[in-house]
Amino acid sequence: MTEIVQVSGPELVTYADELAALLVETVDGGSSVGFLAPLDRGAAACWWRERAESVAAGHHQVWIARDGERIAGTIGLVRALLPNARHRAEVAKLMVRPSAQGRGLGRSLLDAVEHSAADAGVTLLVLDTESGSPAERLYRSAGWTECGSVPDYAGDPAGVLKPTTLYYKAVGPAGTPPARSASPSTSL
Repeated sequence: MTEIVQVSGPELVTYADELAALLVETVDGGSSVGFLAPLDRGAAACWWRERAESVAAGHHQVWIARDGERIAGTIGLVRALLPNARHRAEVAKLMVRPSAQGRGLGRSLLDAVEHSAADAGVTLLVLDTESGSPAERLYRSAGWTECGSVPDYAGDPAGVLKPTTLYYKAVGPAGTPPARSASPSTSL
């Protein structure tokens, strides 16, 4: 049975090596998730550990899907920090192990993020994915709306520039801004 759980900053550090293996496998499999192949597993683990502070601060959220003792997938949500953008967040790094694909795990991870975002007062989600990738089918079937494409946006794992398609989805009650944070953001 697969369980989807949100992880804390300290837990992210604990899972960094497992998540690194998933990230390396994803990049080696040709998915464009921001890294070039070959991706060093140590560098991938470091990347995950570097997210822990942001997760602990609530600016970034990470969910993992555990299939027994192994991480079968992950997804992230990056909150917008500017005062006029706190109603939106970006879905990032949706990855599912090839051995776990085709069982609805990607959709379950996406659903978890959408529900959590709506519960937090987020009303708009955005994401980008390589144009023509299998991920586009998932996003469309989950009710995401394509809003454009940017040519040569990012390199695939081999470094070849590819177009990226942008998507958005309204979640939660429209027009309801999320609660203000106690301290103003210093991010630009």
